[in-house]
Amino acid sequence: MSGGRAAVVAVTFILSGAAALVYQVAWQRLLALQTGVGIYSVALVTAAFMAGLGIGSHLGGSLSARLSAGQALALFATLEAVIALIGQASVTLYQAWLPRLASPPLHFLALLPPTTLMGMSLPLMVRAFVRRADTAARTVGWLYAANVMGAALGALATPWLLMRHLGVAGAVQAAALGNWTAAGLGFVLRLRAVEPAPAEAPLPPRPATVSIHFAVWLALYGLSGFIALGLEILWFRLTEVAVKATAFTFGTVLAFYLAGLAAGTALGVALLSRLGRPLRVFLLCQCGLLLYAAAVTVALGFLPSRAPLLSWLTAYWREPAGFRLGRYWDWPATLRLYVAWPLVVYVPATVLMGLSFMALQRAVHDDVRTSGRKVGLLQAANIAGCTAGSLLVGLVGLRLGGTSGSLRALLILGMVFALLGWRAYGWRSPFAALGALLALAAVAQPGPARLWSRLLGSAPAAALVAEDATGVVGVTPLEGRSWRVWVGGRSNSTLPFGGVHSRLGAVAALALDRPAHVAIIGLGSGDTAWAAGVRRETRDITVLELCAPQLGLLGRLAGVAGLSHLDRFLQDPRLSVINADGRRELARRDRRYDLIEADALFPESAYSGNLYSREFFALAASRLDRGGAMCTWAPSTRVYRTFCDAFPNVLEFDEGEILLGSPDPLPLDVERWAARARSTRTRWYLGEKIAEQVLASLQSARPADRERYRARLANEDLFPRDEFASRK
Repeated sequence: MSGGRAAVVAVTFILSGAAALVYQVAWQRLLALQTGVGIYSVALVTAAFMAGLGIGSHLGGSLSARLSAGQALALFATLEAVIALIGQASVTLYQAWLPRLASPPLHFLALLPPTTLMGMSLPLMVRAFVRRADTAARTVGWLYAANVMGAALGALATPWLLMRHLGVAGAVQAAALGNWTAAGLGFVLRLRAVEPAPAEAPLPPRPATVSIHFAVWLALYGLSGFIALGLEILWFRLTEVAVKATAFTFGTVLAFYLAGLAAGTALGVALLSRLGRPLRVFLLCQCGLLLYAAAVTVALGFLPSRAPLLSWLTAYWREPAGFRLGRYWDWPATLRLYVAWPLVVYVPATVLMGLSFMALQRAVHDDVRTSGRKVGLLQAANIAGCTAGSLLVGLVGLRLGGTSGSLRALLILGMVFALLGWRAYGWRSPFAALGALLALAAVAQPGPARLWSRLLGSAPAAALVAEDATGVVGVTPLEGRSWRVWVGGRSNSTLPFGGVHSRLGAVAALALDRPAHVAIIGLGSGDTAWAAGVRRETRDITVLELCAPQLGLLGRLAGVAGLSHLDRFLQDPRLSVINADGRRELARRDRRYDLIEADALFPESAYSGNLYSREFFALAASRLDRGGAMCTWAPSTRVYRTFCDAFPNVLEFDEGEILLGSPDPLPLDVERWAARARSTRTRWYLGEKIAEQVLASLQSARPADRERYRARLANEDLFPRDEFASRK
């Protein structure tokens, strides 16, 4: 193949891979509006995407065996065009139909058609461009590396460029443009396709190697997929806490993961002639990447905090919210967290994954006529393993054993590779030692308290931590008998109660005539929900909390000196905590409240756009009883403008830091509110200091200035501008 033709093929497959990752992120965002942003909904989307790719790989492989090279190229180009059409229509279709598909299995099925078409691409391209059996592995590796590198670029571009500047719908249209371009290039390549010689005989068996059946390779590649996706979930959990995740974190993590995979594949292509014993190389890579992953967590748990890189990280981990990535640039911090961290923590392991892929291809390709089918079967087996790994590790492993326990399980499972290597190559091979090292690494893993206290910048003996599938939470001591509460590495609340959270909860409750039924989205330290219960008229306080361990963690502080308000709050018979996505619960339950609040959330936090959008505020308004109101923290001018768009009647407190909105008129009766704040009940419940802060906030009340930020574009479900630091 000429250099120019090879470049066109590479660009075609890079565009196809990039578009697929843009769709994955965008469609996950659309589905999250219906299923929530919890681990179960994320696992559902991931499983649906992977299942479609697996089915498509199998179908594409089966079809490729019956097609000529030109026909395979034509079908690839046609499928890219069909994917582009689906992509262009997907936002409208999913917005119209997903709310009606209340069942998660139906959401799963909704993603299968386009993802199945995406999965067919690699086997078809292999059929189109594999010319000789002796170069089949090199061609497959080259195609795979191009596709995965495209996926890495798509993962990186989606948060940093497309979602930030174009929104969800614009990102999908950009992906569709990539598909249209790939389709056009595919048809151009089809016009100049050269058919491989039809009568080429299969290669003879390779001498001096351990030969295993193709079915065994399928099983090994499926197991490697299980471990790879399991590790990806654990690496994201570590990174989420370590970098204090924002909307940019997931795409960046995924981009480096895929870039490492592509680099390993490219390295394997370069070293292909030296991979004379592919089974040995494959097994060594699998053992090596597991040992590397284990070594990283051991280093995180046990290296002294003054060690290189860790000293800076430890200081950063103590910071409550990190820096506001995308809003201002701290280049040393950005490079450490978003470049150095992935390069050290998981990229070397993903390079070994890519190298093992090439060892696999080196072993199985011996006939041009079956190359496409074999690639399809292998990819289907690997993706089936990936799907199982994402579901079992993400939903079961993290719930039962947390990150440490899940990694131990993967290390023990990885001993299968060492055992196979020992059986194939004997005691003199390194596999017996590798098996022993895997067992030792499993035993040496730091426990949850040591691992997470380190990533919260605290000593294990002083911190309280908890973890399950829904997230990592912690409480660390501060000076003066106070505590900082962490959720996913970020903190926006402390104990004892006081500050903006107390004002947010109490101001709204004291400003309403009869807040009998109160709903709070987010538990945090409990401060907002506690303060919202200041009125005797309040009959029930429903807290919708996504992170399940949060309530139990706060309960472990019972009896601690200086936290009497927390003790009383946790024992309040009016309190009920529901572990669920708050927005989804409001949407699915037709219950009315007198007061709805969202606990204070930084606008750059991942998925914060779901709670600061015009559509969410409209949903909250629809769940208010007559005379009810919604209260929100307004951390940005855009939130202020969006809230005013959603509610016809809005009052602001503390110079617009707190907003109270309602579909019904809101009387501005400061004297009456002040009398409530000075009442014996309020002073007893809040304490003198907090009651005075709340009184000052109430006395600052005034009608919102709707024209103040009219020039700012509002936050929308499909364009969460604050979350992605959009400049518009």
